[in-house]
Amino acid sequence: MHAITVTAPGGPEVLTWSEVPDPSPGPGEVLIDVAATAVNRADVLQRRGLYPPPRGASEILGLECSGTVSALGDGVRDWQIGDRVCALLAGGGYAEKVAVPATQLLPVPDGLDLAAAASLPEVACTVWSNLVMIGGMRAGQLVLIHGGGGGIGTHAIQVASALGATVAVTAGSELKLAACRDLGASITVNYREDDFVAAVRDTPQGGADLILDNMGAKYLDRNVDALAKDGQLCVIGMQGGAIAELNIGKLLAKRGHVFATGLRGRPETGTSSKAEIVSEVTARLWPLVADGTIRPVVHAELPITEAGRAHELLDSAETVGKVVLTVA
Repeated sequence: MHAITVTAPGGPEVLTWSEVPDPSPGPGEVLIDVAATAVNRADVLQRRGLYPPPRGASEILGLECSGTVSALGDGVRDWQIGDRVCALLAGGGYAEKVAVPATQLLPVPDGLDLAAAASLPEVACTVWSNLVMIGGMRAGQLVLIHGGGGGIGTHAIQVASALGATVAVTAGSELKLAACRDLGASITVNYREDDFVAAVRDTPQGGADLILDNMGAKYLDRNVDALAKDGQLCVIGMQGGAIAELNIGKLLAKRGHVFATGLRGRPETGTSSKAEIVSEVTARLWPLVADGTIRPVVHAELPITEAGRAHELLDSAETVGKVVLTVA
């Protein structure tokens, strides 16, 4: 088969469409003939040599895909050859075939084609596990989402709105902020010009009940300032650095909570596992996708041989939502 390989850590030009050995499904796994995959921030970091895959995972980029089941490993009972699926991966999505634990498969939601379905597993599992499963998001809360124009942000806006929360977002361009408003955000802040702390404090809640943060260190102190009483800060990224000072006094005064989670390194099964999250997403979030309440936001579809161009688009001020790579 062919896959995108990284010739050496570096820029988008190091991504090459090359021949690699075919994967085969182990016990409890299925083999997928990949129709499409999608670009995530972790792919860019791995390409640059900054985010190695977990032990035992494929070295090939790609944390999600869609396609058709083509082979079953021993013990797989709930899926059949020919099923149209999408999947959460620890790696391997930028390829013609990928082997994945059957517990990380999701059916393609009704009404979606395979390209659109490829854009969902990573963002859906990230957003649902943090906002709902850990954060306990509920109607009437104010939720602040940083990076509202990205893949996670555009999905999180829709999930929070669908569950009755008021949504505030930050983004770096008017184009992205307009898209966020179209998706359901009622408070939009251009982080290049305005202060998100003031924006959420000037609300009936007096601050954000729940913050979904992709920046990490750079925003830590201001995120604590932005919390409402008993508010929760969920850190899912380190785009603004990894080390910062936490003012415990301010956090105590807010009765605040800070938690940080990742998805890629979770165990396949058991407590806090990918299987647990995928099961929740399939049962509770997928119906909202099937009925159109929540929709994939795809900025562009490119052939997988243009993966380098897709990585460049991820950092563009014009890109809203996900970039999908299709496999012929």
